[in-house]
Amino acid sequence: MHELPVTESILKIVLESAQENKATAVTDITLTIGSLSSIVDDSVQFYWDYVSRGTVCENAKLHFNRVMATLKCLDCDTTYSLIDDLTPCPSCGSINVIILSGEEFQVDHIEIIKEETNQDETTR
Repeated sequence: MHELPVTESILKIVLESAQENKATAVTDITLTIGSLSSIVDDSVQFYWDYVSRGTVCENAKLHFNRVMATLKCLDCDTTYSLIDDLTPCPSCGSINVIILSGEEFQVDHIEIIKEETNQDETTR
């Protein structure tokens, strides 16, 4: 259920951007989510449909860009991607690793419609 506050935060970010850009509607939102985050796309979509009602974000499509986890071994300098669970370095077996990617969670792209021009516009 932690997706509800996360989704409310997304809405807040998007509404602020929409207001700053004088949007009359938000049409599309692209989110980047790392595979190590515990965010479930379907849950975010479910809550989005609820929390965005009555706002300029209502009916906006959510797009999910998933980023695979990449780790680097600090002992042998091997960089590797995780397929499933956290695993030791495939080259030397060390657990002395750092995460290079996979923890991301951000709003990357917002598409809006402005009243003045009545044209689609993109903000980042």
